[in-house]
Amino acid sequence: MDKNFIIGLVLIMLMLIGYQILVPKPVEPAPVEQVKQTTTKPSVSVPTVSDSTNLPLSSDSNAVAQVAPKDLVIETNDTRVVFSNKGGIMKEVMLKKYKTYDQKPLYLIAENHNTFRINFPTATGDVHLTDMFFTTDAQDQKLGGKDSVIVTYRASLKNNQFVEQTYVVRGSGYVIDYGIKSNTTGASNKVVQLDWNNDLLQLENDMHKNREVVTINYYTDDLQSLSTSPTETQEEKTAEPVKWFTIKHKYFLAGLIAEKHPFSNMAMRADVNPTDSTVVKTMHVTAGIPMSAIQKGEANYQFFLGPNDYHLVDKVKAENFDQNVYLGYAFLKPINKFFLVPLFNFLEKFVSNYGLLIILLVIFVKTILTPLTYKSYISMAKMKLLAPELEQIRSQNPDDMAKQQQDQMKLYQEVGVSPLSGCIPVLATMPILFSLFFLFPNLIELRQQSFLWASDLSTYDSFIKLPFTVPFGVGNHISLFTVLMTVSSIGYAYYNNQITPTQPGPVNMKVLGYIMPLMFMFVLNSFPAGLTFYYFVSNVVTIAQQLLIKRFVNEDKIRNILEENRKKNANGEKKQTKFQKYLEKSLQAAEEAKKKQADLEKRSKKK
Repeated sequence: MDKNFIIGLVLIMLMLIGYQILVPKPVEPAPVEQVKQTTTKPSVSVPTVSDSTNLPLSSDSNAVAQVAPKDLVIETNDTRVVFSNKGGIMKEVMLKKYKTYDQKPLYLIAENHNTFRINFPTATGDVHLTDMFFTTDAQDQKLGGKDSVIVTYRASLKNNQFVEQTYVVRGSGYVIDYGIKSNTTGASNKVVQLDWNNDLLQLENDMHKNREVVTINYYTDDLQSLSTSPTETQEEKTAEPVKWFTIKHKYFLAGLIAEKHPFSNMAMRADVNPTDSTVVKTMHVTAGIPMSAIQKGEANYQFFLGPNDYHLVDKVKAENFDQNVYLGYAFLKPINKFFLVPLFNFLEKFVSNYGLLIILLVIFVKTILTPLTYKSYISMAKMKLLAPELEQIRSQNPDDMAKQQQDQMKLYQEVGVSPLSGCIPVLATMPILFSLFFLFPNLIELRQQSFLWASDLSTYDSFIKLPFTVPFGVGNHISLFTVLMTVSSIGYAYYNNQITPTQPGPVNMKVLGYIMPLMFMFVLNSFPAGLTFYYFVSNVVTIAQQLLIKRFVNEDKIRNILEENRKKNANGEKKQTKFQKYLEKSLQAAEEAKKKQADLEKRSKKK
């Protein structure tokens, strides 16, 4: 045999063997029925309901591994919502009209920072819906303001049973309807357990303040909240039916509302890691949904995922959902709800700069309170004219406080002056100042609104950064608006002290007028710049008001009125008020007690 022939034959055999090893076999074509199914439903990237790949991991883990996760994006005027076919859950919710403190996209539900887990009981055992792959015909959409879309996720269970989750997304607003139903039989007396774990990412600049205020609100027959702590884990449980709950950021809410069937066996926990610079707290909520409601198709709920804006939450169809915006103690809430909030929003229609709006708010409030301010000034003017006589009373009995007070009351009765008349107008203005103290830190309207050197009126203005941190909530900065508020408060105290006589007592009220503003400077240094700016403007306007009133007040005329009252009441014919009678009796009782004590001391010395 020719040598070249043998070499050629060997080479050909080696080529055939190499071809079989290196070149893969062609893939067999799919059946005609499957091809039709794929072409008629291009939006469905996972198998149909009857396909075995929809079984939970515990039933057929190899089948589930063949299904690829697929996202569905629904964009509205206000939000961008991303759904996932794995678990049929919301994977991301971004608020389009808001940014974080460092101008990044704001997510209330963020991938890798949020988990929904639903433990679904069946007659053959519990199923973890989060581990299942669902099908949907919905496609990515961008909705207009009046549009809406229904997103239905469906998965098959054993014995031709199914579970279905439905979302209704509207083109505007922050409410997403949610429903879950199933044709499963049995287990109707059991409860479906929903676990929602949510990392609260840092949305505002002050991490410590954020940790002080973020919480979980829940509503039974009244509003309740998970205890807050910036450093320690907090947890609570309730056996009462819960109508709604919200995971509350400082200015935003992520919540779930029960339309008909309240949540049962609710448990909450807030985990905090003080060293974490990204996550404020991690919130855990466990709630029960009645299986019977799911089987009847009555398990309907609503997600609220948006800003904690009073005018938005007030429109949510849930009992007292507006209480998520904290408006202060019960006796202050009506002032905020029915006066200050409507006034603030009315001024918003005409003024876009919130610093100027705060100035107008001060002027409006002070104008309304002008009669009280005028009455307070007249009272102080009367006390100023009586100052020489009051000083004489004190000099006559320097060591007898009760006698001083008794003689002062006689003088007040003679000239027709009430020592409280100057205090009552001031006290009447205090509820408004206290109401603003609670309102401004909760007004989302001030968030990221700049004015002068303050870049955000909803938080402190860091005019000077300190290289160290001052304890007791002061922080590592100096707020210029707080300093101006303090200076104006001291100026106001100085002005008042010039027209107010010194009152006897263990505490020098004039000195206290200087100390209190300094104390509040430390307390309010980390409070919103909008609040301290309001107090500063309020002090300036009040001083200006009193200077203006002074120009129209004739002290000689007031002195003549006091003398006329003295002549009329010379014989003691003027009827005393109940307070004057009570005070006079108290002074007399104190004087008698003092005399008895002195007598006892004398007797004991003689013995």
